[in-house]
Amino acid sequence: MEDLKYIELLKPIVKIKYKKPFAMVKTYGCQQNVSDGEKLKGMLENMGYELTDDKEKADFIIFNTCAIREHAQDRVFGNVGALKNLKRKKPDLIIALCGCMMEQEHVAEKIKSSFPFVNLLFGTYSLHRFPKLLYEVLTNDRRVFERGVEDYFIAENLPVHRDSKFKAWLPIMYGCNNFCSYCVVPYVRGRERSRQYKDVINEAYDLINKGYKEITLLGQNVNSYGKDLKGNINFAKLLSAIDEIQGDYIIRFMTSHPKDITYELIDTIANSKHISNHLHLPFQSGNDRILKEMNRHYNREKYLEIVNYAKSKIPNLSLTSDVIVGFPGETYEEFKDTISLIEEVRYSSLFTFIFSPRENTPAAKMDDPVTHEQKVEWFDELLLTQQRISGEICKDFEGKTVKALVESKAKKQGFLVARTPENILVEFKGDERLIGNFQNLYIDKAKNWVLLGKLI
Repeated sequence: MEDLKYIELLKPIVKIKYKKPFAMVKTYGCQQNVSDGEKLKGMLENMGYELTDDKEKADFIIFNTCAIREHAQDRVFGNVGALKNLKRKKPDLIIALCGCMMEQEHVAEKIKSSFPFVNLLFGTYSLHRFPKLLYEVLTNDRRVFERGVEDYFIAENLPVHRDSKFKAWLPIMYGCNNFCSYCVVPYVRGRERSRQYKDVINEAYDLINKGYKEITLLGQNVNSYGKDLKGNINFAKLLSAIDEIQGDYIIRFMTSHPKDITYELIDTIANSKHISNHLHLPFQSGNDRILKEMNRHYNREKYLEIVNYAKSKIPNLSLTSDVIVGFPGETYEEFKDTISLIEEVRYSSLFTFIFSPRENTPAAKMDDPVTHEQKVEWFDELLLTQQRISGEICKDFEGKTVKALVESKAKKQGFLVARTPENILVEFKGDERLIGNFQNLYIDKAKNWVLLGKLI
């Protein structure tokens, strides 16, 4: 690929300029951003940089940003501002910003005018052009800003530095066509575009052959995979093909949009050898009027129809979801419909958010008479409900044996953390050499969010 030739051109420049160069990549937001961050790290390593988490040590710092919520955006501005003194001490330090925030014009203009020490800014479409853009910064000694270039090209074979030796992100598509009224993703990530079927299968095969134990397929809406490709290709068929690859591994995926999930997909999960029996299916609200205002394209009845079919077909199905509390115009009675849906479905856990208006989205212009303090009260009520249900679900694991992937050391000395196929964490006493392998664990006790077990 044309842009990657700049990696080779940068190697001698970086070596002469910094002797032993270090780069820091800080990623905010979703798993897709984390995957993009791994590609940034891979390209930087190929340029000759060593990776570091110490900003004082770094010669190149890049923030890979998220635009989903205001809090994440404010953190970025604060952390960039804090680099001003470091730049003063190290004039040769290169500071860069990329990702979803940078595709918003008002953000890019603020960076350009208020943060003159930022050298490079580029958006989500330009990830593969990063080497060329950095080359322009280093050779022309000027600021480079590139955003709003709607390039729907999908770059394959970018270098990747995987943060884990046994868990891998595998993007299968980019962008979103749904235009939920509260969400900026279609504006900053663009329209849906699927990777070619063979490219995804080949990458999955390579990861499994290299010994990766958990592979998570990524997309803003994985259920839409293949709609823009030729032939009879869809997400269920892609999952089924990956599941046929020989090996000891588990497949996860996110995120699913309820309007596009099919019975074929549910049947594929039920009949698989490697696909997790955990389904992340965001419902956002349990009230039909609010769902319509959100532009979600399904109602409560349709959502429950999908859930009930999945429960009937997939043994020990674990469900998680996203919920927005305090959408503009939502009443307490409508919020209670969300509580009742949670009670009916019984999720193992939830990702919960108080509504955060995003500039240039329809929801940001809607009347919002409920105070933030009231929304916090509703939010706390939801958390207490979910905490009770999570505790009851975890309690059902007591006395059972589970096969779980050991992920990391626990905070408690001598203990490890593993994750079950249902996406529930288990803490147990064990040697850290077990990390990265599947182990059979007997569950002694359950807490609200975690299981306590012992090695079989």
